Amino acid sequence: MRSIRPSFTARRGRSTRRRTSPLPIVALAAALALTVTACDSGDAEAGGDATASAAAGGEGEGEGEITIPDDIKDKLKEHGIDIDKWKDGAWKKWDRDDWLREAQDYINPIIEGLWDPDRMRDAEDPDRGVDESDLSGDQGVTDPTPEPVDAQAVPPAYHVNAPEAGKVFFDSPEGTMVCSATVVQDPANPGKSNMVWTAGHCVHAGKSGGWYRNITFVPSYNNDDMSATKRESATREQVAPFGVWWADWAQTSDQWIAQGGATGGDGASYDFAVLHVKPEEGSNGKSLEETVGSALPVDFNAPAVPDVDSIKAIGYPAAAPFDGEKLYQCQDKPGRLSLNGSDPTMYRIGCTMTGGSSGGGWIATGSDGKPALVSNTSIGPVDSGWLAGPRLGKEAKGIFDRMSDKFTGQ
Repeated sequence: MRSIRPSFTARRGRSTRRRTSPLPIVALAAALALTVTACDSGDAEAGGDATASAAAGGEGEGEGEITIPDDIKDKLKEHGIDIDKWKDGAWKKWDRDDWLREAQDYINPIIEGLWDPDRMRDAEDPDRGVDESDLSGDQGVTDPTPEPVDAQAVPPAYHVNAPEAGKVFFDSPEGTMVCSATVVQDPANPGKSNMVWTAGHCVHAGKSGGWYRNITFVPSYNNDDMSATKRESATREQVAPFGVWWADWAQTSDQWIAQGGATGGDGASYDFAVLHVKPEEGSNGKSLEETVGSALPVDFNAPAVPDVDSIKAIGYPAAAPFDGEKLYQCQDKPGRLSLNGSDPTMYRIGCTMTGGSSGGGWIATGSDGKPALVSNTSIGPVDSGWLAGPRLGKEAKGIFDRMSDKFTGQ
């Protein structure tokens, strides 16, 4: 795959943005280059025409009006953010001094109409490559490189065959980007979860920056697998039949914030995040889980690699030869990948999915014998062929529990 954190390989027909950065990654093969697949970058100035009011919080009162809770207004003021200026394009300013980065500083005001079908379609997969000379020697336990497993298209309708899967859209200094994500269960709100699992690099730039902006989740994107011709004239309701859900809170690991960055492997063992979302427009009082009809449990005690028979990775690959419009999956017996001796060993499987599948869920038989999310796509080689994802342990459980506790009963 490409790198699975924001990689910077533009899709065919788009201008190429490519960053090659040093990557302290294990020496897997003689000319291997790693990148992060995640997002697909478009034009940083392509803000779209948002015609409705901006908001940072609840569903509004009245006919779909969005209101801003007082606590959010106060937080915006605290950071010097004028909500009207933000809506009118101030969010496009990425000055280092104004780019909020700390865990407690997450802010993501809703801008109605920002994510229209054209903007979603134009989001590209950023791909970051790494030269062979940047690869370090093996540290820890790493199994032989797996044979590539061809990604298989998920049959439409996606809502029937993979109802928990969807796409994450967001803006970064490099432009408009895209990742994949999964609806997960919330123990504090059984049957009514508004929680989504993805990769840390899909929400935060890591050590070199801060929180990305305009983060949204679209479940069952392009649910009916419309042809390219039909997509050109499709309405937002057709490409996002289950709504556009804005992340009103996000959490990623402290390790990702401190270590993650432009190099492909930095922080990859902690490259996970959880979002709490709410609908841009009214959902008749239904949660995300109720809207899509399903959510996966997260298993933070998944078996060690040798005890896992098979893992399925799912996502929307956007870098060539894919276009980000179709849902794919790969299934393989995992191996181990160690980036350095001090970080947890990662899962690795053969898979030809490329950038854009970052953050997509990895599903296996959980400790209770039922399907569960056990990882997410984080990194892969530039030329594709395999993917790696973090094992979800106490750090992942910590951010998950904090998110669940924050929205208990909501």
